[in-house]
Parts: sequence; structure tokens; C-alpha cells
Amino acid sequence: MKNLTLKSLAFLFLFAMVSNSCMRDLDTTPKVDFTLEGLLANDPNAVEGLLSRLYASFALSSVNGPGKSDIDGADAGESPFIRGLVNLQDFTADDMKNRWGDNGLDQLTTASNWTDNNKFFKYAYDRLYYTIPQATNLIRIMKRDDVVYANKEEVINELRFLRAMSYYYIIDLFGKGVLVTDANFNSSVPLPEASRKELFTYVESELLDVEGKIAAKNSYGRANKAVVRMLLAKLYLNSEVYTGTPKYTEAATYAGKVIAEGGYILEPNVRKNFSADNNTSKEIIFPLIADALTSQSYGNTTYLVNGSLSTDTMIPADFGSTDGWAGHRATKAWYGLFGNSAAALAASPDKRAQLFWTGGQTYEMTNYKTWTDGYPSTKFWNKNSDGTGSVSTFSSTDFPLFRLSDTYLIYAECALRGASSATVGQGLTYLNAVRSRAGAAPIASLTLQSVLDERARELNFEGVRRQDLIRFGKFTGSSYIWPWKGGVEDGTSIPSYYNVFPVPSTALQANPNLTQNAGY
Repeated sequence: MKNLTLKSLAFLFLFAMVSNSCMRDLDTTPKVDFTLEGLLANDPNAVEGLLSRLYASFALSSVNGPGKSDIDGADAGESPFIRGLVNLQDFTADDMKNRWGDNGLDQLTTASNWTDNNKFFKYAYDRLYYTIPQATNLIRIMKRDDVVYANKEEVINELRFLRAMSYYYIIDLFGKGVLVTDANFNSSVPLPEASRKELFTYVESELLDVEGKIAAKNSYGRANKAVVRMLLAKLYLNSEVYTGTPKYTEAATYAGKVIAEGGYILEPNVRKNFSADNNTSKEIIFPLIADALTSQSYGNTTYLVNGSLSTDTMIPADFGSTDGWAGHRATKAWYGLFGNSAAALAASPDKRAQLFWTGGQTYEMTNYKTWTDGYPSTKFWNKNSDGTGSVSTFSSTDFPLFRLSDTYLIYAECALRGASSATVGQGLTYLNAVRSRAGAAPIASLTLQSVLDERARELNFEGVRRQDLIRFGKFTGSSYIWPWKGGVEDGTSIPSYYNVFPVPSTALQANPNLTQNAGY
């Protein structure tokens, strides 16, 4: 069981539910008269419970069980954050495809026919705007002079981080939104639209301030100084996309701080980062916690594990699961980086090349709706890293949102992009450390393409691939084509406005100040 246990916290969390009804005016006013000091008098640990509840909003559909959702009207299995992150960042890109043909998901997996009525855009948007006002309300209450709590400032800083991280994903996925802050939380009128640059500036300022105040160390699954610095590095890495102004020097600076001061190391066994015992990994900087007994969800790593298994060509129990949903397969754009044929893939010395199931499957994905076309990724499984462990319906494998190998590759990329705080030589050393850990031969020199390819080998199926392709200018257009891009087997060009997702129609209806992204 993981350290950050998610208890029965529903009775504690008396804030307004951010749902369609709440989003109609975005005034974010609590629906009950919440007295934190009264709650603390009855239960001094209530603050920790409330904080855990906010962390849980990224890991679960609801603390009330896998069949419930924090978001009114949302499917409890389809709407959690991790499931949405993978749907929007991996299935829309070159690495993963889903065969179910669900309305909405089918459009993501083929990167075609995107509209503002797609439920998966709405789920992601609503989930983030569930967390933002909740965190803001608790921050405001915690700042009151009459609220006395021993770790008050630490809790406030963690809440500010969670709010900033939510905005980071709004910036990346949708490029605009409303800015809910301590100052305008009780606004009785619809809030104005905030541009991508305005949201970026706010997130940057919040993280820079929190970095100097948050604890250097924290318990497992909670934010610390390295976690904040990692998010700053990722924000700055994509600054040129978000604002038009490159900040690769800043990205390398914060990646360097995580490397030098965070105390993390590359796990010798890369598989440990994606196993049920990954809570003991020394590489994971910030996990989203899963537990088969206490933190159950159909939308956390259960989605990644079970969705990549089939009872026809695989035995789910071999991977720690009772179920095989026969949904997700990788494409040759991913496993082809290890070998340009089935035989070459099997012969690769790279340990990451072995994290695909090839039995009964074909190398080519002639039909993305046919399970046997393409190779399922077994990167995530519900066994311990040594192969031991029980079989369960839900996954106990935490989702590694931030980990050290990503930090190494951020540094290497920034060095190539001219960061004054990084050197290409050190970047090469870091990239080769990632390759060496996987059993791959070192490369002699760095190029941007070699960094992008290494990011694919190392980080695919972890919710970053679309973002990477956009930063490298390879997501839209025809400069890079992958299987089923644009709904065509061999791939085709997609329009440039697909670099951001449409703002959901429900959000536009809720707030007349919001405008749709160009092209939709």
C-alpha cells in the first residue's frame, strides 16, 4: 500500500463541485458554509485529508470509488486525468492507437475530425477546472489569520503547485481559459478569457515563488522542491510554443537543479518505473498514486495495463491483471525505433524493445481497429519489477508523471537549442546514461532528431509525445507522417490548428467571454 493513502474523504471535502452547473458562471462560490477551524477542532488531520483529496483529483475519478466521478455527468471510467492525458497526448500522436472506435476516442486516435463536442476534450478541460477552484478556495481559507495549523505554509505551497500544474495542462492542451485566482474567486460575473501567454506568466510567477518556499523533501506522492523545479523546466522547455519566446536556458537551469540537488538516480532496471513496486523507484520525481485496494480507478494505470491486454493473444494474469480490454497497440513509429522489422525488434539489445507483445500480432497496422495489427505495449504492468505479485482487477502501479530520465533528456535538448546553462557534451553524457541503462549502445554525437527519437524510446505512453512533436514542428502538416495520421493508413497531413485542442462547447456556453480556438 502506498504512503499517501486516500482515505474516505468525501465528508471532508465540502467545496463546490466544479461541474457544468458550476461552470455556468464560474463564480466558484462554495455551496455550503465551510468552517475549517470547526473541522480542525473535531479532526486535526482534516487539512491533510483535504490536501490528499486535491492530489487524488489527478489520480482517481473520485474518492467515492471507481464508479463515481467528481465531474457531474461524466463517465467515471472515461474522465480521470491520467486516462485523458494518454488519450490526448499519446493516441493523437504516433506512438499509440486505440481500436474500440468509441465516438470521440476514434477521432483522437486518427487525429481527424476534431470538434468542440468531443467528450474527451470536455473531460480533460472539466477535470482541470475542477481542481483549480477547489485548490483556490482551500488556499484562501488556509491564509486566514484565524486558521492555525502547524504545517500551514507547506500546505498552501502544495496547493499552489497543484493549481499551477492544472493551468500548465490548460496551457498545453487548450491554449486559453479563465484565470481563477485568490482575488477573483467569488466573482459574480463570468471571468474574462486569459490568453496562453497570460496563463504562462501566471504559472511561471506562481512556481518561482513556490520554489523558494516549498520543502526540499516531502512524503511519497507529494510535491517538493524538485517537483516544482521539474514543472518549471517543462514549462520553459515549451515556452517558444506557448508564448513565441524561447526559454531553453531557463529550462536547462531548472533541469540541472533537479539533477544536482533532487537526489534522484536512474533505476538500474528501467522496468521498475512501470511496475507495481515503482513506489520504491529512486527515479520517479512525482507519481500519481494507484493501489488495487485503496485507490481504484478505471482511468489510472488500470487503463494502461488492462487496455493493452487481450484474452485472445495474451494471458492477462501474466501481467498481474484479471482483465484484458484489447484496446491499445503501439505503432511502428514507436517500436520501429528499435528495429525496422519483427526480427530486428526481437534482436535489439535495448531492454525497452522487449516491452512489446508480438505473439499473434503483425508489425504493420493495416487496420487500427483490428487487435492483432500492431504490437501492444507491455511497458506498464501490474506485477512487481521482479515478476512477483498477485493478480487484481485494478492496478497498483503508480503513474510516473515526472521522472529523472525526462530531466536528462530536457537538458540534452536545451543544450542543442543554445541554452547558456547547458553544454552539448554534458547533454550527450545524460542521453547516453539513459541509453546505457536500457542496454543500448551509446551514440557519438547529439542531434535534435536523436533527442526526439530517444524521448520516444524512453517516454512514450507517458503523456508527453504530442507535446514533443509540436515542439519539434512535427505534429501537424506533412513534414512527419505516421500510421493513421489524418485517418489514413499510411498517414497524411493534418491542419496546423490541431496544435491546440478546441475549447469544449460546454465551456463556451457557460462563459460568453471565452472564444473558440482558430480553425474549429
